Amino acid sequence: MAEWTDRAISLGLRRFGETGAILEVFAREHGRRRAMVYGGSSQTKRGPMQVGNTLTVTWKGGQDSLGFFTAETERERAARYMSDAASLSALAALSELLAAAVPEGEAKPGVFDASETLLDLMGEQEVWPALFIKWEMGLLQALGYGLDLNHCAVSGSNDGLTHVSPKSGRAVRGSEAGAYLSRLLPLPQFLVDATAPVTPVDIFNGFRLTGHFLSERLFSDLNRGMPEARHLMIDRLERAGRLSPN
Repeated sequence: MAEWTDRAISLGLRRFGETGAILEVFAREHGRRRAMVYGGSSQTKRGPMQVGNTLTVTWKGGQDSLGFFTAETERERAARYMSDAASLSALAALSELLAAAVPEGEAKPGVFDASETLLDLMGEQEVWPALFIKWEMGLLQALGYGLDLNHCAVSGSNDGLTHVSPKSGRAVRGSEAGAYLSRLLPLPQFLVDATAPVTPVDIFNGFRLTGHFLSERLFSDLNRGMPEARHLMIDRLERAGRLSPN
């Protein structure tokens, strides 16, 4: 019987049988995994394994079996964000994006570390929406769908970048785009300049930018739709006035 122990982010727990449950996690060195948890349907065990919590999990099983998890809570988050609907929805969106996008069993330690950082900062209401957009950019990069925001696709210049081509994912100077400007996606300046201020319009344009490539490239290739939790997160941000199209 094989065995390993790793730090992992809980992606969800669903009941299996009368008393068991199947826990899905994103483990730092073992990637996205699922396994049985004995007695996992009990409230005592379900609570600590809520979505977004960091766990220390030990997996045991055969080479081709689902196997079993034992888990201890290392960092609890869902309860901390319960009073902020937008932050709670962001926690769910991050978890659903990882569950839908990351290949099973493929280690992505950089994505894991970035996810932990973002999860820990979701209580910072003025900070996390911009960080979530940067996290989505990193997720796209890690999975082979990265954007090139370093140089203008038309002139090769590395300054004055204002838009992104929805086809190539390359940055463009609006002044160089000519008649094609209306077809391009606005590029929030905080994605190319760390000192740039972040406005609700920037957050709208940032989620529009990453959403396009997540939907039209990544999830299109996987033959999946965008996770509903992401739509809910954006809706709650808009209701809270932290995201605006104009």
